[in-house]
Amino acid sequence: MEQEAIQDEWPEAFRTCWGCGSNNEHGLRIKSYWDGDEAVCEWQPEDYHIAFPGYLNGGIIATIIDCHSVNTANSAAYRAEGREPGTEPYLFYVTGSMHIDYLRPTPLGKPVTLRARVMEMGERKAVVACSLFSDGQECARGETVAVRLNAFG
Repeated sequence: MEQEAIQDEWPEAFRTCWGCGSNNEHGLRIKSYWDGDEAVCEWQPEDYHIAFPGYLNGGIIATIIDCHSVNTANSAAYRAEGREPGTEPYLFYVTGSMHIDYLRPTPLGKPVTLRARVMEMGERKAVVACSLFSDGQECARGETVAVRLNAFG
């Protein structure tokens, strides 16, 4: 059986995000999967995600690092509580802050891989480190502080 994407574990109403929502027809629709203690995402940029000829836009990079990191925090919180993802009351994190280091230009025309790890998991926040790779080279690195919203659902 194929592993379900982290983003597809959420209720339909939560699948609207431009970066990761499967129900957003104009979005990027990234998909993240657990590989041990790391969440991994492979995504193929399109030509229109351009910054300048041949290279991926930095805002797109920030968006996919943000979405991959927050989804990692959401899923890790369910794991920490020993619960099935998407069960009520919902656990839901949003971006509190994010820092991105752009290490080298990211080429278009090749898939990118994101790898994220939860560095700290508290009652109200999670800190997630995420790196973006293209062709095996780290092109960007981010740290996201994800803040837990009050339970709803």
